Amino acid sequence: MPSILSSRRWVLTALLALAVGVALHAPARAADSARVAVPKAIIHFDDGDTVRLDWPGKDAEEVRILGIDTPEVLHLDHDLPFPQPFGDEATGFLRGCIATANKIELLRSGEKDKYGRTLGYLFVNGRNYSTLVISARLAYGPNPRFGDNGLPDENKACIAAAAKAGPPPFEQPWLYRKRMRAVSKFMKAEGTYPGVARSEAKAAK
Repeated sequence: MPSILSSRRWVLTALLALAVGVALHAPARAADSARVAVPKAIIHFDDGDTVRLDWPGKDAEEVRILGIDTPEVLHLDHDLPFPQPFGDEATGFLRGCIATANKIELLRSGEKDKYGRTLGYLFVNGRNYSTLVISARLAYGPNPRFGDNGLPDENKACIAAAAKAGPPPFEQPWLYRKRMRAVSKFMKAEGTYPGVARSEAKAAK
């Protein structure tokens, strides 16, 4: 049964997404000719910075949204046995942005990450989703070591949004992932990791 705190967070996230929905209808710059329209029906959510697009008649496309790093959600197959604080809120924010938008677009960078995911930006009613979630303090901004992926204007907008918003109220997701890898290794060795039997853990030692 969800706690009062988590319920309050869900309500606050929903209200924030609705507020963003109103903001999305404000005037925005003209659409970039390189953007591709994305029907809502093909969008499936993973977390606050990753979506899967099930294009009709084509292979599914995993998209890692650029310019942001949102807190992690529960992913047993990725050595994430516990969700990071605000991970569900960030996912809810993305869902809210998509739900309240009349137009959704994908701007691909032309590059893929080491997992084969498309790297690009999502736009909701002409607005860069990455800057919106950064402004809501539910994501860290761009990591300088990854560069701008050939999209300097969008990258600069994210950097500016992060400077204005200030640090989010959670640790950087890459640090959380690093800690969870160590936790997962220990849990698997002890047979306490979900889905890993104690006999399997002993055999692996």
